[in-house]
Amino acid sequence: MALRLFYTDHFDFPLTPGHRFPLAKYRMLRERLEKEPGFDLAPAPEASPATVESAHDPSYVRAFIAGALPEPSMRRIGFPWSQGLVRRTFASVGGTVAAARCALEQSIAGCLAGGTHHAFRAEGSGFCVFNDIAVAVRTLLIEGRINRAAVVDLDVHQGDGTAKIFEDDASVLTLSVHGQNNFPFRKQRSVLDFALDDGATDDAYLELLARVLPSVFEFDPNLIVYQAGVDALASDRLGRLALTCAGLRERDRLVFEACLTAGTPCVVTLGGGYSEPLEPTVEAHSNTFLLARDLYSK
Repeated sequence: MALRLFYTDHFDFPLTPGHRFPLAKYRMLRERLEKEPGFDLAPAPEASPATVESAHDPSYVRAFIAGALPEPSMRRIGFPWSQGLVRRTFASVGGTVAAARCALEQSIAGCLAGGTHHAFRAEGSGFCVFNDIAVAVRTLLIEGRINRAAVVDLDVHQGDGTAKIFEDDASVLTLSVHGQNNFPFRKQRSVLDFALDDGATDDAYLELLARVLPSVFEFDPNLIVYQAGVDALASDRLGRLALTCAGLRERDRLVFEACLTAGTPCVVTLGGGYSEPLEPTVEAHSNTFLLARDLYSK
């Protein structure tokens, strides 16, 4: 069965020249994977406001839709408001929700966007408006499709918004492996937090991950949400770690093989990646999905 992936670059939004957000990578990644066999790519559906409100304050959701968030709030998010941004944001959430439902049926699925883990219940931050991970998990819990979920967040930046949203929810385990000295500078408390020093290499990272992953599966989740950011690459402008593409591929292997061994469905979200030029980032993101295709097709 082909690996189902949802993409969001059918919606575009304007950015100022020189903006740090790598908008082009989403299209580049989709176009790269379209050339490969074994994938079923589909445009992400837009989530409804009611779905987003499963994890977010309704007044915040309504204000964002209307373009009525205060300017300081939009600055913290990091994007200028536009109708295109609204549609792209709802598609990003909808893609992860759709992928999560597919993963329960097909063992794995993914969203070629999402992983927006810096969004809190009533505010956004760090290029994240809504927290697609939280919305997907809450939606499946509400629908009764799952009883427990675990978030494996391997972006170089701590999943602070996700940690905060689920801090009092015993049905969700949150794991974050991130750079100690990187954004966000005020960390939240995940169930499991592991911080790495600047310049950490493949060996240190992989040793740590292999040691902590079993704790995730001891929780016996019905679903793993894998935030597979690739900003731990040595070439990343915002990463401060020193991983290679080979190291990230081995990281992905550890996660996917653990899911396969446990028989736990996995939904993959994109997360960060800010190399300049973008090619190393796109290669690393591609490797995640190519490896998933190969391992799950056996």
